[in-house]
Amino acid sequence: MAEKKFISRLAKKPIQIPAKVEVTIKDKSIFVKGPKGELKRNLNDIVIVELDNNEITVKPNLELLKRTSEAKIFRSMTGTFCSHIKNMITGVTEGFKKELMIVGVGYRAALKGKTLNMNLGYAHEVNVEPPENVTFEVPKPNQIIVNGIDKEVVGQIAANIRGWRVPLVYGGKGIRYSDEVVRTKVGKKV
Repeated sequence: MAEKKFISRLAKKPIQIPAKVEVTIKDKSIFVKGPKGELKRNLNDIVIVELDNNEITVKPNLELLKRTSEAKIFRSMTGTFCSHIKNMITGVTEGFKKELMIVGVGYRAALKGKTLNMNLGYAHEVNVEPPENVTFEVPKPNQIIVNGIDKEVVGQIAANIRGWRVPLVYGGKGIRYSDEVVRTKVGKKV
């Protein structure tokens, strides 16, 4: 069986490691350390990650292949782990950020220490504690910026914050991503 048919397009090119980043592979885990912090990810048995000079290669573990119909799974897993490793390198060098906008009369956000405090029309205030390696910024009372080094965690925290007030289709008030377009409907005519 040719190995090419089991490698994703992303995994065909090796991943280049920047100068300020250290990558180590130990005990089925990959550790990426950079100027902004350190990230760890457990590796799957389906992929083999090799470190050579300043390049990382991701290959399928063909010893586990039982039939050729599993080629799609092997291909998708090599591409997935390739993307995960690239996101880890980007995270420890540049970081990730998600920007949220609050739309609505009386809706506002503020920082109390590291905790994000939001008034969203409930009888109580909503407080969100940042997990490790995540910070909040509130440049304006209607703008929230979530910063961090782990892309998945930043995206999940932003989605959790948005979940407190999903934008309504009638009027559009709620919490939305800054680049999100909310299609509004016309309300009832009296």
